[in-house]
Amino acid sequence: MHIHKFEKIWLIFGVATLLVFLSVIGVSAFYLGNQPPSCLATINPEKVDTTAPFDKPGLNKVEGKEWDYELVFVASAFNYTPGEVEVPLGAKVKVIATTKDVVHGFNAAGTNINMMLEPGYISELVTTFDKAGEFLIVCNEYCGAGHHLMSSMIKVVE
Repeated sequence: MHIHKFEKIWLIFGVATLLVFLSVIGVSAFYLGNQPPSCLATINPEKVDTTAPFDKPGLNKVEGKEWDYELVFVASAFNYTPGEVEVPLGAKVKVIATTKDVVHGFNAAGTNINMMLEPGYISELVTTFDKAGEFLIVCNEYCGAGHHLMSSMIKVVE
């Protein structure tokens, strides 16, 4: 069987690209220890209000961790709790969020915060707030008739 010269070149290019891709993924996963985020943390959606840390939503200072604060949010029918929170400028914050009812989105405009909140699971993200201002949190997953009213605010202050 005769294979044209250009076909051989494309086959070699494709196989080489595949090998490079698999090598990068392998080094990243096994040598550097990078893993995809997973939903290992679970919660009973019916007991969110009585389960720590969701029994006291808001900003909490923590000691002895690699982040300075924990920012706890609970989403429920067209509402985020707390409705507004102030975070110090430059603070490294672990955002911890869950929902009591249906799937909600959690997107803070102008930041790298974008999570999906699912009933029964806890979503977490560590971020640093390096610029002052107000960051609107919106639900970017349709959750019902009042979806467009669902918002909260993170105010980063000096």
